Amino acid sequence: MRTIRMDEMTWPEIGDAIARGFTTVVVGVGSTEQHGPHLPTMTDTRIADELAHRVARRLGRALQARTIPVGVSEHHLAFGGTISLGRETLRAILRDYVDSLAACGFERIVLLPSHGGNFATVQEVIDEAPAAHPDLVVTGYADLLGFSTFLAQASGRFGIAADAAGAHAGENETSIMLALEPELVRRDRFAAGYLGPLGEDQVKVILERGMTALTANGVLGDPAGASAKQGEIYLELCAEHLVSELGRVSPPAARG
Repeated sequence: MRTIRMDEMTWPEIGDAIARGFTTVVVGVGSTEQHGPHLPTMTDTRIADELAHRVARRLGRALQARTIPVGVSEHHLAFGGTISLGRETLRAILRDYVDSLAACGFERIVLLPSHGGNFATVQEVIDEAPAAHPDLVVTGYADLLGFSTFLAQASGRFGIAADAAGAHAGENETSIMLALEPELVRRDRFAAGYLGPLGEDQVKVILERGMTALTANGVLGDPAGASAKQGEIYLELCAEHLVSELGRVSPPAARG
């Protein structure tokens, strides 16, 4: 096929693909929110879309549905440009996505969040899906701290400290955006933000009190060491990691 993106296909093409065994569909779950003074507000959505595409390619016989461009971003509202959904709103959107894709004939739906505020809601939808769709596999990757740790380790390959790699608009995300959308990265606006530890306690502070409780410029990390070369490597490593994690879930044919 010339494309696996459903939004670039006609309905007969999608039906034919499913009939030929393309029964898995991957959905990126992004956000529209501030990413410091140097990255665009579409950063999470662009990354989610790219990872969903690479994961679908690696899974084989998989299509990619339209990436969801908004998410739970209330903790970023103190900064301009952020558009946030309530958790119940995102949950309803994800449920409707699942219902719609199930009606198309897909047997497996993979939800891939790229924004920390979406992970918990994605997991809730995964957990509740069997009750509504007992013959459908709904899976994904919703381990926020695990994914953050993986990204920090990836940056460590280039001698980037974990606090600089960051979890939001730091070296890691900036490198990825330099690989994907270099013209949208404001290199002259690079500035370090919060450089302290980022564990469960700090994440709780962010979600309860907002990003400004830790950072004045909206950055967690330091973009200074970013490069497009590193970004491409991070994307490949992330896609491989996600496929490996998804492999822990049995496909529909193997379920009893």
